[in-house]
Amino acid sequence: MGARSLAARALCQVIEGQSLSRALPPILNKTEESALVQELVYGSLRWHFRISAILDQVLTKPLKKKDRDIDCLLRVGLYQLMEMKIPSHAAVNETVRETQTMKKPWARGLINGILRRYQRESGELESGMNETQRLAHPDWLVAALRHAYPEQWVQICAANNERPPMTLRVNTMHHDRDRYAGLLANKDIASSGPEFPTTSLTLERPCAVSELPGFHEGWVSVQDTAAQLAAEFLDCQPGMHVLDACAAPGGKTAHLLERAGGDLDLWAIEKAPDRIASLEQTLARQKLSVHVVEADATETKHWWDGRSFDCILLDAPCSATGVIRRHPDIRLHRTWDDIEKLVTKQEKLLDSLWPLLRPGGMLLYATCSVLPRENAEQIKRFLAGHDDAREKALPGDFGLRQDCGLQILPGEQGMDGFYYAGIEKLQV
Repeated sequence: MGARSLAARALCQVIEGQSLSRALPPILNKTEESALVQELVYGSLRWHFRISAILDQVLTKPLKKKDRDIDCLLRVGLYQLMEMKIPSHAAVNETVRETQTMKKPWARGLINGILRRYQRESGELESGMNETQRLAHPDWLVAALRHAYPEQWVQICAANNERPPMTLRVNTMHHDRDRYAGLLANKDIASSGPEFPTTSLTLERPCAVSELPGFHEGWVSVQDTAAQLAAEFLDCQPGMHVLDACAAPGGKTAHLLERAGGDLDLWAIEKAPDRIASLEQTLARQKLSVHVVEADATETKHWWDGRSFDCILLDAPCSATGVIRRHPDIRLHRTWDDIEKLVTKQEKLLDSLWPLLRPGGMLLYATCSVLPRENAEQIKRFLAGHDDAREKALPGDFGLRQDCGLQILPGEQGMDGFYYAGIEKLQV
């Protein structure tokens, strides 16, 4: 199969409900054109709603469910014409040719006609869209962003449509950032880092992890700058007893240990067996020792030994609306109905874990969401219900300071969208 039919196959699986992270890797393993397939899939998902608006105008009637593969091949073709630098004639001809591979030669004329019509009438077809379709986001999410961020909602949507940078976290147990940046420069890999945190380096151009000096030895990890703030904000000191709830895939777990020189009594809780595997792989690569527990973090009677924690990191399950640029399938899979279910999970986690924190200790609540219902409103509810809790200010001259906590919007200083709130436990 060619790159375009493979991309259409992956796209079908995602549209039918499978996550991009599960659908794409097996398909990439089947081709030597993995970079092209990945670009076609990510791009078609990134602009899904815009492409749908074009198809609504050019299809006289919707394709049948059994022909979803042809619908997805059309999407792949339109994405090439809209956003890629592939010559138009090549994009059209190669896409049309895949109808033979897919054993649907009847679709040859349909795809050829629609793609060539877009070439001729792209301006008119684009002008036939409404604002939400041009922004390539679902209606519910645009409405939520407009309500929460009346001055920034268009900027957020635009940032979600950008390709994310490749950012590294330098393991300071091996090198400081400047020294590692020098190792990258020796391999002609240009990078730059922010003032805070001092572990972060963003590459000028993405590269394979195999090209990164010492990657397999644990010298460096791939992690967005905003995610690296968790360990900085929690500020765990050597020797502390620390809980990382909902720990997989382990990036923040590893960073907590790196920052403390490996000297933490760190418990990492995760209930999904497949995610436990990813957590253990992360720790093994970096040769870090953690007490990993496969359990539901809210069912504390099944795993807690009664010793109070000095610090707790609660990287709560959330809508992931702050990382859409990295996971464009979120646009298709998430709905407003999901938000209240997630809020309930977050409430249960906060209320269950709070008794495990010692007086004077700190719980850091984190999400990769931009929705206040999951973030500032969630923490406001929690503080109102706990007399022994108060907010602890977080450092940094970035983000939007909320009634409770700090909201980083997608694209700010190159970061993903993240929310953080520090909660200190009082003596009562």
